[in-house]
Amino acid sequence: MSKSNKFTVQEREISFLSHGDNDFLSLTDIAKYRSNYDPNDVIRNWMRGKSTIAFLGLWEILNNSDFKPVEFDGFKSEAGYNYFVLSPQKWIEKTNAKGIISKSGRYGGTFAHKDIAFEFASWISSEFKLYLITEFQKLKNEENDRLSLNWSFQRTLAKVNYRIHADAITEKIIPLELTKEQSAMIYASEADMLNVALFGKTAQEWKNGNCNLEGNIRDHATLEQLVVLSNMESLNSVMIHQGLPQKDRIAQLNLTAIMQLKSLLNNKSLKRLQNP
Repeated sequence: MSKSNKFTVQEREISFLSHGDNDFLSLTDIAKYRSNYDPNDVIRNWMRGKSTIAFLGLWEILNNSDFKPVEFDGFKSEAGYNYFVLSPQKWIEKTNAKGIISKSGRYGGTFAHKDIAFEFASWISSEFKLYLITEFQKLKNEENDRLSLNWSFQRTLAKVNYRIHADAITEKIIPLELTKEQSAMIYASEADMLNVALFGKTAQEWKNGNCNLEGNIRDHATLEQLVVLSNMESLNSVMIHQGLPQKDRIAQLNLTAIMQLKSLLNNKSLKRLQNP
């Protein structure tokens, strides 16, 4: 799990964690809408109800293959009785639940998958739940717009570098006596050399295996691949000016792609950019 982020709902800060495609909202912060003094008691009271246990169990059955149904059945049979008490920690420990997590430390508290958090918010206040969903969706839309802008920027950068790359091909590879059609064939060869070095296949090979997708191999590249592609285009133009033959350049470009992709995939700053 990453460090918690925050957004505001009716002048109250709500923390959340993002893990892959899943978002976990702070039940502790949501519970403060009802009680600032002991939000943990609010969460425990919610978890005592039969409908709550049924909902939590169903969510786990649908989303968690490691969930323990026998232990869940025990809680379900006792839920609703005056003596029944259940904490998030006990629920997690006994059933191996994944939809609720309990964190300690600076960014601690009880967090739950957004499906569960919205259900809890509904128990707290229907009005508050509506504001919570609205503000959280607004936040995610802004995040998606930002990531789309970053991807578009890298795509544009790759296109700009391709122009530099193409100019180097014109100057150093294409003899003046070639026709435009012959020149275009060499451009295609150089572009596919980069595709093979980075993606492991030519544009046509990719298209043959992805007939149902629109666009080309580069349109479906990841942010990391586009960053590396722009660097490879610049490097290839330098090697072209140095007079290196294509067979030597493709080996160097492939090593560069492997090295840079490994570095980017382990880059914490880039991960924060993609998961702010």
